[in-house]
This record gives sequence, structure tokens and C-alpha cells, in this order.
Amino acid sequence: MKILGLHHITIVAANAQRTVDFYTHILGQRLVKQTVNFDDPGSYHLYFGDETGRPGTAVTFFEWPSARRGYPGVGGTHHFALQVKDYDGLLKWKRWLIDHQIKVDGPFDRNYFKSIYFHDPDGTIIEIATAGPGWTMDEPDATIGTEYREPPAQMLVNNRDEERIKAETWPEAVTRIDADMALLNGMHHISAISSDIQRTHAFFGDLLGMRRVKMTSNFDDPSSAHWYWGVDDGKPGTLITYFERDPQKTGYMRMGAGQTHHFALAVADEAEQAEWRNRLMKAGLRVSPIMDRVYFKSIYTNDPDGHIVELATVGPGFPFDESVAELGTSLRLPPWLEEQRAVISGALRPLTVEPWVNPASDA
Repeated sequence: MKILGLHHITIVAANAQRTVDFYTHILGQRLVKQTVNFDDPGSYHLYFGDETGRPGTAVTFFEWPSARRGYPGVGGTHHFALQVKDYDGLLKWKRWLIDHQIKVDGPFDRNYFKSIYFHDPDGTIIEIATAGPGWTMDEPDATIGTEYREPPAQMLVNNRDEERIKAETWPEAVTRIDADMALLNGMHHISAISSDIQRTHAFFGDLLGMRRVKMTSNFDDPSSAHWYWGVDDGKPGTLITYFERDPQKTGYMRMGAGQTHHFALAVADEAEQAEWRNRLMKAGLRVSPIMDRVYFKSIYTNDPDGHIVELATVGPGFPFDESVAELGTSLRLPPWLEEQRAVISGALRPLTVEPWVNPASDA
């Protein structure tokens, strides 16, 4: 019984078409499923990812039309990160985003990777992070995550050099998202906010069995702990990280547009999912029944600060009810809602979705 890595993250968006335009046109993601929130079928649930929306690549959105802007805090997610192959690709992303009038912060040296930050149209903080150099920069693989690692002093100084950072970008215009930039390996990590990092470790490390791969501090706020948990050696795509913050100073998350509703970790199949459910209940946690999401099965619980955490099976996947070529091109409903199709589709604003071009292709 093992957590396999990240499955998806689900965020609130105020306007479905605007979200489709941003994640497909600007970030090169594929819309792999148009469906509805199965618990609220009057609103869209949109899934973006690689060609088939594999677990770990899926970024999903509930549309709450005209929702007020939320804000991060304890019990919520701070940001999510997509992974790019290397630093050249990262600099190309900076140039591409700036040329599309999107404000970019960075690149910053995070010691274990380098990254940039920006916001989607609803204010969600998105990071693009390089795949390496990884956790063995400052401790051997066998003992990563077992001792606190001080952020390098010179790195902190360099990350405050605003003029140098501003000047560091790709020297030429980037006219398309090319193979060097492709984000098709999906998420690098998800970062949330905790009021007690030891209690958070008891949940992810002790209860869920994820490996703590780094104990350090938030490089932008060295007084705040920043711990990382992952699978095996903490490869990108398996990573959950938490900042420890004082709720009296930071406050609690307010749900709304731009904020994460929940994130999901991947489990192998329904049998293991049932075992996980029993384990969570025996630990005294609130756990939902197993729920049929058509493309996977799900259970829901909460981290110690109340953030919704889902455990989702890896299959059957998004090609379950449409071919790979047709993914995301039309509204799909679960069988139990098909009789209501006319009513449901009539309440939704139709989406314009352009054919997807694989960024990894040099065509």
C-alpha cells in the first residue's frame, strides 16, 4: 500500500472560457475533459494536462461564475508548480510570458531547482520549476530529509538582487512553446500552508507513508519552516511541500476564485484505496465514502489544518468515454446525469476549444 505521487489539483475559476484560453494558449496544456462538477452539475469541471491527462499532469477547475477572489492562508494551498526540463527552458518561459504581458517574478535559485512565478487570470500562483539538480545538493540520498538544512547565505543574497534577476531572461523572442519548454511532465510540486509542521509530518509522513525529503526554511522568509514530502527519492511529480505559518499573522485560507479546492494523491487501484480508507478511519479522521468520478475513484479527507486531500485511483483515465483524439472537445456527463443533459448543457456557456498542438513536437 503506497502513495504513488500527485494525481491532480482542483482550483476555483470564475470564468471557464478565460481559463481554457489561458491554460491552452499561454501554457500549452491540453483540455482533456469537459464535464461538470458531479456534486454540482450546474457548473463546469475542466481538466487540463498532457496528451491524455495522466495522473500528476492534471490541473482541474471548478467554474464558480463571478466568484469573489479568494486568498491563501493556513489550511489552503499557496501555489502549484509545473516542471520544465532545464534552465534554458525556464528562461524561455519567462520571455514568452512577459511578451504576453504577464508579470513574472524570478528566476530564483531554490537550491534544489530554479523557478519563476506568475499568476493565472484568477490570481492562482503558478511556479515553473526545473527538474533538478535535486535533493542531494546538500545531503546524501540515503539521509535526505533527516536533518535541517540551512538555506545557503549567498543564495539568499542573490535572490534579492532585483536588477540581476530582472535582466536574466531568454535573449531572443519566443514565438511558440517549443519542445524545450513543454510542460508535459506535469506538476513539480504543490505547496500548502500549515500551522504546525510536525503535525503535518505526522499526516503525510507517518500516516500516508510519504518520505520527507527536505527540512529547510522558506527561502523568502527564513523564519518559516519549509518541509517537502515525496515518493522514493522525492522525484518531481510526487512532491507535497508545506510552509509553516502562524495563523495569527497569516490568517486562514478564504475559498474563492484562484484558490485550491483540493489536491489529490494517486493510489494504485480500488483495493488499495479501500485499505487507505480503513487506515484513515482508524486514525480517527473524517473520510468520505468511495466516490465514482468515472475517470477514477476517490476518497476525501483533510490534513490537520483542514485542507481537503483526495486519494484517487490512477485509472481508468480520461479516454474512458472518448478517444484520445477527441479528448476535451465536447461535454461529457457521467451515466447518471445523461437524462439531464439538455438541462445541464443549457445552463452552461458553450466553450470554444481550438485543436491542441503537442508542444513536444518540433512540427
